[in-house]
Amino acid sequence: MTTRRTFVRTAAALAGAGALHPFAALAQALENVKIVNGFPAGGTADTTSRRVGEKIGGTPYSRQAAVVENRPGAGGRIACETVKNAAPDGATLLLTPYSCMSIYPHIYRTLSYDPFRDFVPVSIAAVMTHALTVGPLVPASVRTVRDFLAWAKANPDKANYGSPAAGSTPHFLGALLGMSSNVELKHVPYRGSLPAVADMIGGTLASTSTPIGDALANHRAGKVRILATSGPQRTPFTPDVLTYAEQGFPQLTTEEWFGFYAPARTPASVVANANGAINQALRDRSVVDSLALMGLVARGSTSAEMDKSQRDEHTRWGPLVQQVGFTAES
Repeated sequence: MTTRRTFVRTAAALAGAGALHPFAALAQALENVKIVNGFPAGGTADTTSRRVGEKIGGTPYSRQAAVVENRPGAGGRIACETVKNAAPDGATLLLTPYSCMSIYPHIYRTLSYDPFRDFVPVSIAAVMTHALTVGPLVPASVRTVRDFLAWAKANPDKANYGSPAAGSTPHFLGALLGMSSNVELKHVPYRGSLPAVADMIGGTLASTSTPIGDALANHRAGKVRILATSGPQRTPFTPDVLTYAEQGFPQLTTEEWFGFYAPARTPASVVANANGAINQALRDRSVVDSLALMGLVARGSTSAEMDKSQRDEHTRWGPLVQQVGFTAES
């Protein structure tokens, strides 16, 4: 006679193999899911959260589209702590750039979360390059990185750049640029890229180092000029703009990703359902196109691939942070 325990084990095995009826899988879906990100509405993190969140409803992971909660401040750390303390049931996800997980441990001695113990990687969501952009405070004759550095050296009182947060990847790219050229560039941290871009357009900030998507629309409108991008190749969004490497700064070559995380101890089956729903969303043409408008390339992954990338970037950025000499107490 088939016992109840045997039946449960068999059903679980069939579900893992995708053999159960779709309605059975949907019956296990969460009623609601919330995606928390640490940056203001309208930016790249917010767009990624919303476009993916809209598509995960009606899947084995969630019955409804996700609700997005923006928790800006502290360079994304508030959002990380919020999700760290959430119930490990899959109903709350974090969407964050890898800098919060791979770079911050090198600069904050008392980081309120452990990136490797307090979270489970779910999936990479989108890849971005960063851009050096100048506004109307910088003369129109400045068209290259070296032009900008020459202008900055001649105008030290105006030579500054804004970034989305202290300790972010764009912050370090700006710092490394100044160090490698022996030009002092004053860093001005913001709570997200968009306020920095607004100040640059307004003429109170000379330049920004931000995700390219946060400057792209204003670059196309002629309000600002993107001078360089950080990827290994030119981006399809600005094919006429040279990379840092093409302009003699190969050490600034980097791409960053946004990734989804769940709280530690979230069941593996829930993580797997979340991964499947997110990757399905990232293949949707409307999502791909929406992210492209923000300078983002939709790119999913397995949980293991994301974990490896996070650890690789953590190893890579350690000596770079040490080279810059920045800490939370700086």
